[in-house]
Amino acid sequence: MPIVAHNDLPTFQRLRNEGQTILEPGRALHQTIRELHIGVLNMMPDAALAATERQFFRLVGESNPIAQFYMHPFTLAELPRGEQASTHIERYYESFDQIRAGGLDALIITGANVSHPDLSQEPFWEPLRAVFDWAQHNVTSVLCSCLATHAAMQFQHGKKRHALPAKRWGVFPHTVIRPAHPLVNDVNTRFDVPHSRFNNISAEQFQEAGLHVLVESNEAGVHLAVSPDGFRVVYFQGHPEYDTVSLLKEYKREVQRYVAAERNDYPPFPENYIKPRDLAILNEYRLRLDAARASGKAGPDFPEDLVAGRIENTWHDAAEGIVGNWIGLVYQLTHEQRNLPFMDGVDPNNPLALDWISSAGK
Repeated sequence: MPIVAHNDLPTFQRLRNEGQTILEPGRALHQTIRELHIGVLNMMPDAALAATERQFFRLVGESNPIAQFYMHPFTLAELPRGEQASTHIERYYESFDQIRAGGLDALIITGANVSHPDLSQEPFWEPLRAVFDWAQHNVTSVLCSCLATHAAMQFQHGKKRHALPAKRWGVFPHTVIRPAHPLVNDVNTRFDVPHSRFNNISAEQFQEAGLHVLVESNEAGVHLAVSPDGFRVVYFQGHPEYDTVSLLKEYKREVQRYVAAERNDYPPFPENYIKPRDLAILNEYRLRLDAARASGKAGPDFPEDLVAGRIENTWHDAAEGIVGNWIGLVYQLTHEQRNLPFMDGVDPNNPLALDWISSAGK
């Protein structure tokens, strides 16, 4: 079922323009369709705030036909914001106090930009822990994305991420290694996932923490893992929510940083993402840019329009399937099984727990 536009957040109109069904509150269905209230703790920097909000709203709205969704974006006051983003947040976002008072069925926590090698030194560290701790006792399931996964692994399991030799950047093939798990039910056993990160949590670290790795890549490492009970916390290390052009826009921002002398090296291409013809276009652009800079002239415009329409999306269907399975389990647990012992945690060695989850997800 669709998302309900319970305020005038611009993301709702953007999704309507894409063809997604967005209901006005007066048209919401209340007879036999359950409402699900899903929070989105959006920690992304200003430049990506609205896009990330839209990407996760889209995934949820497209993912599952059994509920109508009320999306509740919020952020952390400790994250630095410019005037435009602050205005957006003040007008459209809820506070954590409002979230706690109203309650949620599920919570998505996005990634964030960081400036310290140890995440515990970040200004958002303690506020994020407070949100996560509250969610553990009040929310059916928490889905962590990228940096949120790294933070949760550190403060929940004592597993610190480690720096990669170079940025892991591009679209990589992944394999489902636990196909019987309901989160990957009816998902292709091999699919692509975008990654964009300088740090990594290894499969061994996930396993040492007692978590179950569901999807991994020989090139990119673990993408999807879950808590020992199979569902309460879902960990994404990649970015399945990305739009088709997200990595291209990120590459463009890095080129602009090079032009502004904010980085010394010209950025490499995201791997497995841009076709050979378009690589040639971008290489020609670099030559023209460097020639203009050497002569003291203004550089050419970045050829985004020549490349964007030719990029292929090889990850969205799998992302939609996994998020749909996640929403399905949230629905089962909140609508039909509120008093199950599972909700208070289970013995990870008890096979009955995963058996029940598997049957609920079908």
